[in-house]
Amino acid sequence: VQLQASGGGLVQAGGSLRLSCAASGRTFGNYGVGWFRQTPGKEREFVAAFSRSGSSTFYADSVKGRFTISRDIAKNTAYLQMNTLKPEDTAVYYCAAGRSIASSRSTPTAYAYWGQETQVTVSS
Repeated sequence: VQLQASGGGLVQAGGSLRLSCAASGRTFGNYGVGWFRQTPGKEREFVAAFSRSGSSTFYADSVKGRFTISRDIAKNTAYLQMNTLKPEDTAVYYCAAGRSIASSRSTPTAYAYWGQETQVTVSS
């Protein structure tokens, strides 16, 4: 699976962005998908994920109620809608896919495939 992330940018606090993660090579229907983020000097942090079936979604406490993860099977694309952005959301964001993320969905090693980074900067 090849993943292509896009949609990052500069936004003011309180604003919104939608990140996209387009997959090629395999369909998203066969994989769970997660979003992670990372800031300099820190470990990669789990943001959100959906299960392989797409029936379950999971969020880090820090983004719950503000971010929404979704997917469009027909477009083979996953999304991360980010609302009410805060300066602390500033990071490089990554999408990732894995066949069996299940109980380890918040762990980067559960994902076999990674897209390139997309930068999100939230100004105060």
